[in-house]
Amino acid sequence: MTLNFKNLGSGKPLVILHGLFGSLDNWFSIARELEKHYTLYLVDQRNHGDSPHADEWNYRVMVEDLKELLEAEGLDKIYLMGHSMGGKTAMFFATAYPERVEKLIVADIAPRYYPIHHQTILEGLNSIDLKGTKSRKEADDQLGEYIHELGIRQFLLKSLGRNTEGFIWKINLPVITKNIEEVGKALPEEAKYEGPTLFLGGSNSNYIKQSDLPDLEKHFPNYELEFVANAGHWLHAERPEAVIETVRRFLE
Repeated sequence: MTLNFKNLGSGKPLVILHGLFGSLDNWFSIARELEKHYTLYLVDQRNHGDSPHADEWNYRVMVEDLKELLEAEGLDKIYLMGHSMGGKTAMFFATAYPERVEKLIVADIAPRYYPIHHQTILEGLNSIDLKGTKSRKEADDQLGEYIHELGIRQFLLKSLGRNTEGFIWKINLPVITKNIEEVGKALPEEAKYEGPTLFLGGSNSNYIKQSDLPDLEKHFPNYELEFVANAGHWLHAERPEAVIETVRRFLE
């Protein structure tokens, strides 16, 4: 699959993968600083953003999508960073093709299995009557019956687009809803990447726990773990300066 991506900056290539329900646009504020030092590839993963939709959606095919992009762009070896679902894709890719990854950054996700915990979001997104909705305010009101936090609604509604017939989802909502359990899949037991790896967590998030340290050591023996103070799961949106500083320090 040919993924949509945006390319900016100059220097060694750094590929960034967004999380579930997100898009490459989520990383622009980070990219605007990092582009001074690296060639940034901001990527829409399949079924998200402006990348194609497909019925098959799992980490195996997302890894192959990324490999296809690197080959098309002539990138032999990269710095690779991913957040949440994108972090899982990055881990799966680095352990499948370790020779293609010089350094790995995983933002607020561990290699373990995560139980389904997006049901309320999916119910809210599926509740929006796209044909009958006339404005983003109406869509927000409908979503607000399920999700009370304004910031989360604003993030989710970034995936609401328009065509000549009205509102559409940029995300492939039916496939994501049907296959949501794929997002939580753990790395295979034998998966290993021995290159330098940074796990970057939010201090107010519970996605990376003390109990995850044995898994980090097993799959990524050359790992570091840092937490961004006063940040939750969306650490790049909440504390962009701290994330930029930590990423640059690790990659240098």
